Amino acid sequence: MLVSSSGPTSLIGIIGNPLSHSLSPIMQNAAFAALNLDWLYLGLPVTDSSLKSLIKDLENIQCRGLNVTIPYKQSVAQLITELHPIARTTGAVNTLIRGPKMGWIGTNTDVEGFIAPLKMKSTNWKTKKAIVLGCGGSARAVVAALIELQFTSISVAGRKLVSLQGFVNNYKSFCPQLKYILWDRFSINSIEIEAFQQALKDADLIVNTTPIGMTKRQNTHNSLESPLTDLQLEMLKNEAVVYDLIYTPRPTLLLDKSVSKGHECIDGLEMLVHQGAASLKLWTGVKDVPINVMRDAALSYLRS
Repeated sequence: MLVSSSGPTSLIGIIGNPLSHSLSPIMQNAAFAALNLDWLYLGLPVTDSSLKSLIKDLENIQCRGLNVTIPYKQSVAQLITELHPIARTTGAVNTLIRGPKMGWIGTNTDVEGFIAPLKMKSTNWKTKKAIVLGCGGSARAVVAALIELQFTSISVAGRKLVSLQGFVNNYKSFCPQLKYILWDRFSINSIEIEAFQQALKDADLIVNTTPIGMTKRQNTHNSLESPLTDLQLEMLKNEAVVYDLIYTPRPTLLLDKSVSKGHECIDGLEMLVHQGAASLKLWTGVKDVPINVMRDAALSYLRS
């Protein structure tokens, strides 16, 4: 809790490293102002060695809540004793809320954030097939969301066999439809290439959770990459939806090319805004949070 001339100011923060790219302070402080809350949202850089002590120190100073971003979503899940079921399922925490007495409760609003824009495209994703590019912390929330939406087939593609096997094993008891595919953009292994291409052809939804295509500044696509080649994009169903969790640049090269081929596309800004709104509801208890204000603030910053 901070003290200003008008009285105590409630502190919310985001922990991670690096934080220079984060739009969360922009969005959340705009929302606090719209709700007339004397709250402040700060970026709180942390290191591996200081993570545990920082979380405890923030608890002691009555910090109202926290967001957690890369690379600490899984580490924080192991530090918090009370986890919401969705955080246990994903093994990752992106939001901390105060417990009724002391301590933190960890949850994951990335799942809700990912689902919200998909439901705007369709209310029924049952019997659909998805391929998820990457198997990091973001992919954990994506897969949990796809399970909730009752996709009948979910393929997770990545470069490292051990990581893929561990990822799939995390869900095997309740998600038999989840499988892994070895995927290296530069692979010459014909078996790997064929399996990946078949998953692309079958997919109703393609989700990029990798950083391929990300940039810190908005500029041209000349120096940017796409996780999928032009030939691979040609393999997609006409009705396939392409979802890229990256929001800078906007659009990414992947989405730019997908739109040109007639695909419906979703970028990472919508997920970011919706997960932020879900966190805000938990911290404030306000059901009708100003999501449009949050989106507009983020867009304004990206355009500046």
